[in-house]
This record gives sequence, C-alpha cells and structure tokens, in this order.
Amino acid sequence: MEENSIDLLALILKGGPVMILLLVLSVISLAIIIIKTIQFYKSDLHNVKKLDEAINLIENNKIPNAKKILNSIYHPASKIILVTLDSQKLSDTDKENKISIEGEKELRNLEFLLKPLEVISNIAPLLGLLGTVIGMITAFSKLEESGSKVDPAILAGGIWEALLTTAFGLVVAIPALAAFYWLDGKVDNAREDMRHAAIKTNIILKSK
Repeated sequence: MEENSIDLLALILKGGPVMILLLVLSVISLAIIIIKTIQFYKSDLHNVKKLDEAINLIENNKIPNAKKILNSIYHPASKIILVTLDSQKLSDTDKENKISIEGEKELRNLEFLLKPLEVISNIAPLLGLLGTVIGMITAFSKLEESGSKVDPAILAGGIWEALLTTAFGLVVAIPALAAFYWLDGKVDNAREDMRHAAIKTNIILKSK
C-alpha cells in the first residue's frame, strides 16, 4: 500500500507543475460533485409526487393542507407554488414579477458551482496537453544535448513522462464533464417543474 502511494507520488512529480495543478483541479472537481449531489438530494428534486399532491389539494380548495405539504418539502417548485398562492391579491404584473424573482433565486442556488465544474472539465485536457508539449520539448532538448550518443531509453522515458499529463488531464476532465451534464440535467428538470407548477397553480386559482 505504501509502495503504491510512493509510486503515485513519483508519477505526479514526474509530471511537473502541470500535474500538480491538475491534481488540485481534481480535488476541487470532486468536492463540487459531492457538495452538489448532497444539495440536490436535500432539495427533494426527486419528490415530485408531493408537488402533485399539493396541487390537487389546491384544486379541492384545501389550501392550508396544501401549504403544510409545501412547507414540509424543499423542492424549488414548492417555493414557487407558495409565492403564487400568497400573491393572489397583487396585480398580474406584480404577481408575475414576484414569481419570476423567486424562480431566478431558486435557479441561481441550484446552478451555484456548476460553472466552475464545467470550466474544469474544459480546461483539464488543455492543461494536460500543455504538460505533454512541455515534456516533449524537454525530452528532445535532452536528446539534442546527448549528441551522437543517442540512447532510445532516454527518449522513450521522456515521452512517456510527457504523456502522463495528457492522460491525467483526461482522467480529471471525463468525470467532471459527465457530472456537469448530470447535474445540469437536474437543474433543467427543476426549471420545468417550477414552470409547470406555476402554470397549473395559476390556472386553478383563476378558475375559482
């Protein structure tokens, strides 16, 4: 176990400053993924049945019961329905503005830290490529210094060390990109849930 740790550390050091930077980005990426996964789970994004139950209660004029359910869950759409219910005495323009402001606030909260994750997924392969180019320059520089006494092992060693950063850049980028699209898809679903909730609630309240 200790030997494997030493080997991993040796590989990172062989990759130079770029490898260390990629390691830092991988830690940041992992932290963002964990934070957002916990946040989305706590936000009850999977709990759409409760929203439908609350809307059905509103349709049946059981608004206090509906509010009780909405206050017990943390889905962003529940906040939109509550704001819609509390804005009935306002003009249509003021009501739309209030719902829009609440919706934007909830979306900003969900989208927080997603942009850095996207940036990491895009920049990691480029940093890896940069590390490889720097490593290749170093390898060929050593080859030139050796003159006529060219040792293929020196060249091969320099090339595989240079390619380490490209490989590590892809290792960082691929999970980050996959996680970004998964999390961004969750945000899109929440956006649609909020839109549908606001429309349904308004239609029900206007029909009464």
